[in-house]
Amino acid sequence: MNARSSLTTPQTLDVARLTEDDRRAMYALYERYYDGSSWALFARDLAGKDRVVVLRDEAGALQGFSTLAIYERTFEGTPVRVLFSGDTIVDESQWGQQALAFAWLRLAGALKAERPDVPLYWLLISKGHRTYRYLPAFSRAFHPSPDDGDTGALRALKDFLARDRFGADYDAATGVVRFPESRGHLRAHYAAVPDAHLRLPEVAFFLEANPGYAQGDELVCVCELAADRLQPIARRAFVAGARER
Repeated sequence: MNARSSLTTPQTLDVARLTEDDRRAMYALYERYYDGSSWALFARDLAGKDRVVVLRDEAGALQGFSTLAIYERTFEGTPVRVLFSGDTIVDESQWGQQALAFAWLRLAGALKAERPDVPLYWLLISKGHRTYRYLPAFSRAFHPSPDDGDTGALRALKDFLARDRFGADYDAATGVVRFPESRGHLRAHYAAVPDAHLRLPEVAFFLEANPGYAQGDELVCVCELAADRLQPIARRAFVAGARER
């Protein structure tokens, strides 16, 4: 592992503003950790996103990014806004930093402030336990979870949004998106779960809910992005983003 380098403040950009060099650097980072993809597939997926949060070191080298699409649907007669997370990659040398996560939360807060009267939901598909762990870190109520509690009401919304986005590739019985061929799956080294993580209830739950994650199966997850639904540390970044907007 490389020594951690100093980072600049993360940037949030419209995908249309990315240069060709930016896009190629993003794919190079993605390919380092994921197999079963291609430049054409990555570029097509990126074209379907609206924003990207990028993390760079002081030399300008890309150290991480998170893509997202923002759109609106009507569910059971009520408008909802959706923040759909695409690829999120952080170089291993930067694991443990939270700059990208806080920038993402500030963006979510700004999006909520644009339309405070419309519920904003995070639609996340997870093919790795590290990604799934963002849910309990950010949210107090998400689905699916080890203890759904009062989140059962999110199940119908999750199924609706997943069918809308993935069609027949989504299996409502399992809550998993399974493509005919992998569109990217973790390389074996990164798909392996460290023993220390196996003892975490959210990791055990993820592995049971998505046993095919190593082949690229995606567990569909949803939570509401609202200040009173977030964990305290996530709430502070979210509220700051709303105020900045």
